[in-house]
Amino acid sequence: MSRNRSNRTTHIPRFSSSDEARRAPPDAGADAPQAHELQFYIPATGPPSRPRRTLKHNDTFAVFDSHGDIGATAGGPDGLFDHDTRYLSHLELLIEGAQPLLLDSAIRDDNLSFYVDLTNPDIFRDETIALLKDSVYVSRTLYLKDGSLRERLEISNQSAEPLRLDLSIGFGNDFADIFEVRGVRRAKRGRAWTQRLAAGAVALYYRGLDGALRETALSFEPDPSLLLDSVATYSLRLAPRQAQTIFLTAASRGRLPKSTQSFFNGLTGLHRELKAAAGQSARVETADPTLNQILWRSTADVRMLLTSTPEGPYPYAGIPWYSTTFGRDGIITALQMLWFDPSIAVGVLERLAAHQAVGFDARADAEPGKILHEMRDGEMAALGEVPFGLYYGSVDATPLFVVLAGYYARRTGDYGLVSKLWPAIERALAWIDGPGDPDGDGFVEYARHTDQGLRNQGWKDSHDSVFHADGRLAEGPIALVEAQAYVYAARRLAAHCARELGLHDRAAELARAAETLRERFEAAFWCEEIGTYALALDGDKKQCKVRTSNAGHALYSGIAQPDRAQRVADGLLESRFFSGWGLRTVARGESRYNPMSYHNGSIWPHDNALIAHGFGRYGFKDGVAAIFESLMRAAGYMEARRIPELYCGFRRRHGRGPTLYPAACSPQAWAASAPFLFIQTMLGLEFDHKARQVRLVNPIVPVSAGEIVIRNLSLGAARVDIALRQDARSAISLHVLRTIGDVQVSLVFDPDAREHPLTAKG
Repeated sequence: MSRNRSNRTTHIPRFSSSDEARRAPPDAGADAPQAHELQFYIPATGPPSRPRRTLKHNDTFAVFDSHGDIGATAGGPDGLFDHDTRYLSHLELLIEGAQPLLLDSAIRDDNLSFYVDLTNPDIFRDETIALLKDSVYVSRTLYLKDGSLRERLEISNQSAEPLRLDLSIGFGNDFADIFEVRGVRRAKRGRAWTQRLAAGAVALYYRGLDGALRETALSFEPDPSLLLDSVATYSLRLAPRQAQTIFLTAASRGRLPKSTQSFFNGLTGLHRELKAAAGQSARVETADPTLNQILWRSTADVRMLLTSTPEGPYPYAGIPWYSTTFGRDGIITALQMLWFDPSIAVGVLERLAAHQAVGFDARADAEPGKILHEMRDGEMAALGEVPFGLYYGSVDATPLFVVLAGYYARRTGDYGLVSKLWPAIERALAWIDGPGDPDGDGFVEYARHTDQGLRNQGWKDSHDSVFHADGRLAEGPIALVEAQAYVYAARRLAAHCARELGLHDRAAELARAAETLRERFEAAFWCEEIGTYALALDGDKKQCKVRTSNAGHALYSGIAQPDRAQRVADGLLESRFFSGWGLRTVARGESRYNPMSYHNGSIWPHDNALIAHGFGRYGFKDGVAAIFESLMRAAGYMEARRIPELYCGFRRRHGRGPTLYPAACSPQAWAASAPFLFIQTMLGLEFDHKARQVRLVNPIVPVSAGEIVIRNLSLGAARVDIALRQDARSAISLHVLRTIGDVQVSLVFDPDAREHPLTAKG
């Protein structure tokens, strides 16, 4: 993960998948973050001296440096983490007490393991060189499985002389809560101690203030020459070309499998899991090698972030700060991956339904029917030091839950699951009509119940992300433009599901409510002064007359009337929004525009994908291709071709890549899944289960792709492989490469849905 942080930069953490507060401008006065918001800042004091690498398996993730160490250098959220607790804060390999030299290191393309190649520096004894550099080769292989870190070390003598050397592995832990790692200071902590279990094993313990006992068990094979409370030392004698292998296991929560056996068996198990996951999803490839690398990395990132939960696989939001259940992130990830792997949506829907709020809880911003925003399992959440054990401070997760259920049904034809979820869907709709609209004006609004909750509760939940044209922060209750758009889509899709379930009166009622909202929305949110939809209505029902990307979500949902959709799209493709690397969240020239900010001028891949899907809905396919090409150009500059959570909104400059945001999560689920929604939009993919058809409506193939091949595309139990090409005259050709089962593929050219002449001006 790249962390291009500047010294003395203050990063304000999000309690959600985005920051609750950002630094206010010097003259912000009363708009500046308050003390209770500052306590959750994520300090960014400078770049770590070694780049960071990440691995994840289910609830366990690890952040290493490029050498494979943890906590060996300052900076970065290093550690082995499980359920919001750090179980290893220090793991450092030394040769004769010196840090080895890095030859190479990389995460595998499939994210299963981390490989590091090292050698020794010149080692001096009594002012003479006792060990010449490059005499010893060290190979490290690390991966995560079942709550444990497993490592294989191979140390070989590459010199022509026998060698004697000490190799040490330092270890330790602070059992820090993830919010402590993010920068929160606690007045008091629990008690920690260490116990050696056997010749090659040691346990680190922590009794938290919540009464829970947390344990990290470490084992070394073969037994070290010397094992102390914080270091294992091997005194090695190696003949020329001789190698010594050492296995290390560090198990969170005390699970300590046999190191040698667990290493090879665990790696085999990971490969089986990956093969099984790949078998049930589609696969995409193009004629462009760089684009293929981006798509492969994105696929691997989504699969790595998928986490087994009691309700099914759930895409955790991102590493390192948000490796847990987030409602909005999970829903949008599932929506973007729906055509590619609809099984992700099942786990998301089941888990969020299981944790739907059933009563009022002011501290958790919970109201009956509301969908979860964030879940935390650490000591601080258990003690109430942070309010995010089960937290519901999201205005849009609830309508988006209904949207996902509706789109899932249309994608799969699985109305059995929709029937099972219908009570949860109805509770969500009741929240929209009830507590979600406290003044009864027909718009969903938010206002936190306590000062500990999120001040802003849309996807841009920084404290300063909702403001007026003069820069004043909007006071609530606030009605966001995109939240109304999601409610419109939720009602339309719920009406469709109700009809399929035989609930015709309810379907008609929902359809009428959707159309009523559409009319009221146009009257209340359109702002002729700025030529687009207002960002929000404040507590006095005054428009926040600011040009933002939020308006593009009105196109995603279909609530915008066509002529205004055209104007919104035209505006988003102007240079004040379109940077050449994608669409900014806030237009250049607005009072709080800052291309380096979290939400007020940066570029978010998922935001761009949702907006582009809205373009496609209204037939603006040229605009879709322009946004897609810009984001893929940016991703081509990213390390490992990994699309981060966000990056800065500076304009594209010749010969230079995009400017990275210093504290972005990477990988991030809704960023990794964004390319797949783009592909669905460009190809116009639709699924008709009754007709047993996969349709491609007005498809385009972007120039950079050359060709798009989709394999293992599902329609129920049927499977199909297809290839699309676009020639120099923009003519599309479809090739059906394979079919299994009852499925047909058709090209549909609808003159009423042809793209409008939109041109990106960035």
